[in-house]
Amino acid sequence: MAPQTSETLTAERILEATEEVLRRHGPAKATVVDVARALGVSHGSVYRHFRTKAALREAVTKRWLDRTTGVLAAIAAQDRDPEARLRDWLAALFEAKRRKAGDDPELFATYSVLAGESVAAVIEHLTELTGQLTRVVQDGVDAGTFTVADPAVTARALFQATGRFHDPGYAGEWEKPGVQEEFTALVDLLVRGVKA
Repeated sequence: MAPQTSETLTAERILEATEEVLRRHGPAKATVVDVARALGVSHGSVYRHFRTKAALREAVTKRWLDRTTGVLAAIAAQDRDPEARLRDWLAALFEAKRRKAGDDPELFATYSVLAGESVAAVIEHLTELTGQLTRVVQDGVDAGTFTVADPAVTARALFQATGRFHDPGYAGEWEKPGVQEEFTALVDLLVRGVKA
């Protein structure tokens, strides 16, 4: 990468470089100096944007998690049948996680380590996801499609019930034969449970 001056250095460019450094070195060996070297700047320039190594790692983890959140937010916000949105949202979550694990397993493993360190980013991510799911369930209640006492509690239950299909701890199972059929059967069961 060509050297830059600190005036042209942005947080986004630092995060891109950090992701590349993490891909090459892994979370245990990647350093802020490696990131600065990849950008052609001093490590002090990186620290002007991210005060600590932990802050940089948290920011890159949040950026990675937000890629999934944005896709799902668009589904949750759609103005269409709540049951179809619920099914599509759960399917998109599974597909996004499966794609991340399958397309770049080393980076996925790296982010799994970083997510364990970045508790605040993970909590924010999970809160946003269950908030989106709550919106879909509430819309279903409002439309008379779903009958549940508390949409937020139901959304959390749906999220937890489908954990095998989005929790990184289960990534090794996501490409096994029959997993798509198992996912579909679970979603069918859950939808029947919330329908009016």
